[in-house]
Amino acid sequence: MTIKSLTAIAIAAAGLLAQPAFAQDDTAAPSNGTTFRGIRVEGNVGGDRFQSEGNHNDKFGYGATVGFDGTYGQHILVGAEGSYWRANNWNENCTGLADGNSICHKSFEEWGAAMRAGYITSSGVLFFGKAGYVNGEQRKRIDDPSGTQLVYDHYRSDGYQVGGGMEFSPTHSPLYMNVQYVYSNYHGHSSRQRVMAGVGVRFK
Repeated sequence: MTIKSLTAIAIAAAGLLAQPAFAQDDTAAPSNGTTFRGIRVEGNVGGDRFQSEGNHNDKFGYGATVGFDGTYGQHILVGAEGSYWRANNWNENCTGLADGNSICHKSFEEWGAAMRAGYITSSGVLFFGKAGYVNGEQRKRIDDPSGTQLVYDHYRSDGYQVGGGMEFSPTHSPLYMNVQYVYSNYHGHSSRQRVMAGVGVRFK
C-alpha cells in the first residue's frame, strides 16, 4: 500500500471522528456571519527549516491542504485535513564528521494527515491547534574527503506533526486566510519546521 493510500485512510478515519460536529446547530455563527464549516481547499507558502545531525538549512517552501471542519455550537471547531509540502528545489544539510567524512541528509516531499481543533471568537477569528501523522521522502549520503560516495540511502520516514495558528474569513465569504506554525519529527533522526501562510476556499 502506498503512502498516499495510507494518508487517505488516515484522513478518512480522522474525518469520521469529526462527524458529530456536523450535526450541531447550523445557525450558530460569529457576529460576522462566518461559520467555518464545510470542505476546504487551500494553498500554502512559507519558510521551511530542515534539521538533521545538529544542523539545519532554511529555504522557501510551498504546498496544499484539503480538509473539512464542523462546529460544536458557536465557538468550538473540530476538523480533519490532509497536506502536501516541499521546499523549493528540496532542502539539504551537510555536516562534517570527526573521521573527515561528511554526511548529507536531503528532504524531498512530505505528506501528512492531522486532526485540528480550535476556538472561534465572537469577531470571527479561529485559533487552532493540530496534531497528526507525516511521512517524508529523504536521502542520506556519506562521502569521504575526496568526494567518493561511501553510503547512499533513499527512503521514506514516518513521524508526527504538531502545530497551530489562526484563521480569518471575511464576512459571509467562502474565502479564508490563515497563518500557522507546524513542527514535524521523523522518528527523531531529522525534523522540519514550517512557518507558513495559507489562502483557501470553503465549500458549504
